[in-house]
Amino acid sequence: MESKSLDKFTAGILTISDKGSRGEREDLSGGEIRKLIETLPAEVLHYEIIPDEADIISERLRYLADDKRLDIILTTGGTGVSPRDVTPEATLKVLDKEIPGLAELMRLKSLEVTPHAALSRAVAGIRGNSLIVNLPGSPKSVRENLSVILPTFRHAVEKIKGDPSDCATS
Repeated sequence: MESKSLDKFTAGILTISDKGSRGEREDLSGGEIRKLIETLPAEVLHYEIIPDEADIISERLRYLADDKRLDIILTTGGTGVSPRDVTPEATLKVLDKEIPGLAELMRLKSLEVTPHAALSRAVAGIRGNSLIVNLPGSPKSVRENLSVILPTFRHAVEKIKGDPSDCATS
């Protein structure tokens, strides 16, 4: 397979929020994600607010990866320990491969800000040719978490799509 650097990524944002999906809360986290990933650069081709329902989350992730074939799919919300927080379980159901280092890096960085970061259950991984990452539900946490892993996205997506070149180690 020929190695080709991507000029612009395609992206999808799923905000997982019962209140947001009912129009009872404004989605500030989804907007924060959009602002940050446009620096890649990435074009957001799908944005949606859905409830904290595992089957709906899994179905939307499959649709965005399999049908829309997006390079990057980012979720926000549902990664904590509340009874309705089911985003990690729904994501794990659809992943072909998990990338634990991304979630570990986010938790490590967040622990510098708050001990509550240890309660994050966010996961990251690959489905088909898509990178899927769970982010927390607050704009501040999105900024903190996404900013630390964003520099890995270009390399990750190129490798996921089959880039055969050696990884630089210097």
